[in-house]
Amino acid sequence: MNFKTKDMILVALFAALTAIGGFINIKVYAVPLTLQLFFCSFAGILLGARLGMMSQLIYVMVGLIGIPVFVYGGGPAYVLNPTFGYLIGFIVAAYVMGKIVETFKELSFISMIISVMTGFVIAYAIGIPYFYAIYNFYLGKSLPFLKSITMMTPYMVKDLILAFVVALTAWRVLPILRSTGIVPAPKKISA
Repeated sequence: MNFKTKDMILVALFAALTAIGGFINIKVYAVPLTLQLFFCSFAGILLGARLGMMSQLIYVMVGLIGIPVFVYGGGPAYVLNPTFGYLIGFIVAAYVMGKIVETFKELSFISMIISVMTGFVIAYAIGIPYFYAIYNFYLGKSLPFLKSITMMTPYMVKDLILAFVVALTAWRVLPILRSTGIVPAPKKISA
């Protein structure tokens, strides 16, 4: 992979923003309400699939090597934290959101909502089963799978509201960032 200096700066910036989003949190149940998915969404949409995914991958790798950038610290043992599945989900979600935006010929509010909501579904689809598995099989506590889903309702409501903020902002900002060359425009497919 060939990265320009500008790309490395943007990837690092969004990795840092995701870490900061984790420290802005309200404790609810075992999973805190954070702004991580908010910044992950911006990373995927604004940077595109490849760079958006890289920003989230670097964020997770920095935490796993022991730098306390996650909500509850860092280190390799963090993979046994019930919330680690959401961090994996951020990597996949940023990539998919970026890919979706790259496929649209016209950027619209609806295309942004489709992208963000798809990313949110992916993050929860990875995060909830991981939470359930670690909680039940590693921690040895009893938690029905349906309860794992219903516990996430406050987070889903928060993320639904933030999805509109991300979509509206990205719809207005992304064309400007692309036209100035700050973020890469998707490559045109030749016929």
